[in-house]
Amino acid sequence: MSAVGRTPSESPATSAAPAEAGDGHALLGQLGSEVASTLSAALERVNTLATTGKIDRQGLRELREQIERARRIGIMGQQVNRLAAGRVRQSPERVDLNAVLRETLSQHKRQIESLGFEVRQILGPAQVMADPTLMFALLEALFEWSFEHARSAIELRLELKGSPMSARLASSFLFLSDEQVEHSLAGLGGSSLQSMSWRLLQQAAHTMELPIALSEDGARALVTIEFPRTVNDPSEIARLRERSDTTRQGLNSKPLAGSHLLVLAARRETRGLVRDALRHMGLMVDYVTSVEEAREFCSGGMPHAVLHETGLGGERFEKLRSELLAELPHLVFIELTEDGQGVQTRQVGQRRFSCVPRAAIIESLPPALIFELSRPR
Repeated sequence: MSAVGRTPSESPATSAAPAEAGDGHALLGQLGSEVASTLSAALERVNTLATTGKIDRQGLRELREQIERARRIGIMGQQVNRLAAGRVRQSPERVDLNAVLRETLSQHKRQIESLGFEVRQILGPAQVMADPTLMFALLEALFEWSFEHARSAIELRLELKGSPMSARLASSFLFLSDEQVEHSLAGLGGSSLQSMSWRLLQQAAHTMELPIALSEDGARALVTIEFPRTVNDPSEIARLRERSDTTRQGLNSKPLAGSHLLVLAARRETRGLVRDALRHMGLMVDYVTSVEEAREFCSGGMPHAVLHETGLGGERFEKLRSELLAELPHLVFIELTEDGQGVQTRQVGQRRFSCVPRAAIIESLPPALIFELSRPR
């Protein structure tokens, strides 16, 4: 699948095309293995809880993380399958890769802090031609994989190289702890970098026709992604100007794939309506029932959008909204109202937020989310 296992003297090779038709069994096997391994650890905690009737706060947090990890693996498997099936129609546009990288990192600020190490950034300017939705999915997959395997600071570098000019994004980190290095040297095995998160990253790059390579040098991993289509290339500028509006509006079977929505709703009926409305949008959706739960959830990682019932608004919610916007100014908020006929906007301070009526949630929520998550920042 990649250049894993090469000696440092060998140059990393471009990854072979992943998830071919005949590779479905291997993908399914890996998916099942990773989910089972994660859930087995969670089951041990549940069995201990059933036996003792007790679980401390740390144990409860670890149990939640293990269950969440299993869910994420399942979602990544679905995303790999969707990309490999070719159901995504791309509409390349001019993308400021430097800006998108910085915004994505800002989105993961709390997760990075919880990991206990930093992301060192050496990001030069780079304007590339790419589908914005897939670019976002690619970077999300890159960080998901990096955060999963890194055991040290992550070094992120973006630079322009070569003639014709191309952009090169590289991420490197130590993927083995000191103890794992000793075990590896003793022949007891190390850490596999080709997890489901790598399969998703590899497939996203393949779908975008971007060369991607992975190499190991001792305990250090290096992944590089090349972006051959830059706006420095006159032919790409010409294509952008000549492309018709009908071409740019190609259908995408899951236009919000890779985005993360947090739903703040106390009523089970409301949560069911949201689930039905977004079933085919490709979103990752989490549900909480109170402002306190929402604050706790966001402390572990920020979503891209928050949907909340009007009944859960008020002073405590507005305080949370102010805190989150201070940390992530582009965070999307949508209010689910009890009345109204169509999507409306509401002014709160200097910001305007979309409001979706409960009676029209099926037809109104998807376009409202698409508008809010895709509008210029």
